Amino acid sequence: MGQMGNNRRRGTRTSEDDRPGSWVAYGKLLKFFRTKAELTQEELAERIRYSQDHCASVEQGRRPARAEFTGRAEEAVEAGGVLWELQEEVDLAQLPTFFRDLAALEKEAVVRFSYDPFTVPGLLQTEEYARTVLSSTYPPVEDETVDQWLTARLSRQALLTRKKPMVTFSFIIEEATLHRMVGGHEVMRAQLRHLLESAKLRNVEVQVMPSSCAVHSGLNGHMVLMETADGQEFVYTEAQGCVTSLAGREQTSSFWLRYGAMRALALGTEESVRLIEQVAGEL
Repeated sequence: MGQMGNNRRRGTRTSEDDRPGSWVAYGKLLKFFRTKAELTQEELAERIRYSQDHCASVEQGRRPARAEFTGRAEEAVEAGGVLWELQEEVDLAQLPTFFRDLAALEKEAVVRFSYDPFTVPGLLQTEEYARTVLSSTYPPVEDETVDQWLTARLSRQALLTRKKPMVTFSFIIEEATLHRMVGGHEVMRAQLRHLLESAKLRNVEVQVMPSSCAVHSGLNGHMVLMETADGQEFVYTEAQGCVTSLAGREQTSSFWLRYGAMRALALGTEESVRLIEQVAGEL
């Protein structure tokens, strides 16, 4: 990846040309509808209860619009749903560059299995837990970048409750993850409670890989396996921000077998819930 990609990965901007295209397009449409509604930036800001500087940044494509902003702006400028049509792309562009392809593919998946060896899976993270994890990026990034990544991560969690089509989830996490005090005791206690609530969803299975299982087929690291409605299979593996993707049954079959072996070794769902409850009760 070129220098521009590297700069994006570090969360910095070298020029206005580095602005995500979806942010620029959204900003131009916002300005078009605002002008059509005969509103100044100051008047729009007052109507939607955001600062004028914030509105100007969105119009210039320097800052992403959050869903709350879009909802208010749609009503104020009578955009007729046009801004909402771009919201998904605006959210996607907030993710780190190396993660965008995976996030886009998630939207097409009907099956998503993952093994997470170090942290609670992003789709199951609370806001404070996620903020702590994202803030640990090195080299450090600006607070604004962390906020953008956080917004995108939390918006992805809508996949858990999507109805059409409903996604079948399986999460395997290491027992050590339950004891890693990310953000401190209060943050971790809330995270474990949230994990338990997520496990109640009928399309979600959470299994804990016990520390007593010293060797298993997932020791090479984090992986996500997905299948789309038309039967296409994909595998993503990640290490230190470097993603490898595979597609097609021939390329991915060994990973599905590997994951099946891990599910057999991990604690069952009910036993996993009891262990999470126990750890949460000890905090």
